[in-house]
Amino acid sequence: MRLDKCLADCGLGTRSEVKSLLKAKRITVNGKVVNNGKVQVNPETDEILFDGEKIQYEEFVYIMMNKPAGVISATEDNCHKTVVDLLNDEYRTYDIFPAGRLDIDTEGLLLLTNDGILSHNLLSPKKHVDKKYYVKIAKPLSENDVKTLENGIKLEENFVTKKAKVEVISENLHENGDNQVYITISEGKFHQVKRMFKAVNNEVLYLKRVKMGNLSLDENLKLGEYRELTEEELDGLKF
Repeated sequence: MRLDKCLADCGLGTRSEVKSLLKAKRITVNGKVVNNGKVQVNPETDEILFDGEKIQYEEFVYIMMNKPAGVISATEDNCHKTVVDLLNDEYRTYDIFPAGRLDIDTEGLLLLTNDGILSHNLLSPKKHVDKKYYVKIAKPLSENDVKTLENGIKLEENFVTKKAKVEVISENLHENGDNQVYITISEGKFHQVKRMFKAVNNEVLYLKRVKMGNLSLDENLKLGEYRELTEEELDGLKF
């Protein structure tokens, strides 16, 4: 790969910033100063130093974010702040994108990465990756509502949801009661969870994704905060 891309991927800056570092003779490859960003290098075998310190090359990054409401799951937008806008400058040189999406008013677990293959596997209908959501709804679910949600609902002419799992956390029969459930689905259709509850004459008041496959939201992450996945978490996402 090109040296300038390697340096940018290591978080040393944009291509133009990397060019300045090369001109300043601050980069050495295998003991020799290199000022040409087009030089081909192998980060696995070549010793690449910045100001005498070895750089660590990471081809892919994997970030867990606790997405806040009001932020969209996109890389850029003219009207709203995006999840990529929440990242520090150290990640700007990576072509990071959200693996999947959460609605603008939905909070919770979102994976951001530049690994297209992993993202495809997580989102592919053939992989049946479960997504678990914490939901506050307007009124309690009846036993029949739970069975209907779990067995699949016809949302439109040619789409019936796959089987789901519903766990009732708490329910209050009074109006404005605190009705909370978990629902686990293996699909990700547009507004699917909201549409499923609407189909049983209910309304989603609050929605938060708490798990995706084997990856659970870190409870220590406040809204808008993020961190890179641990090796153990990443291993749990491999297919």
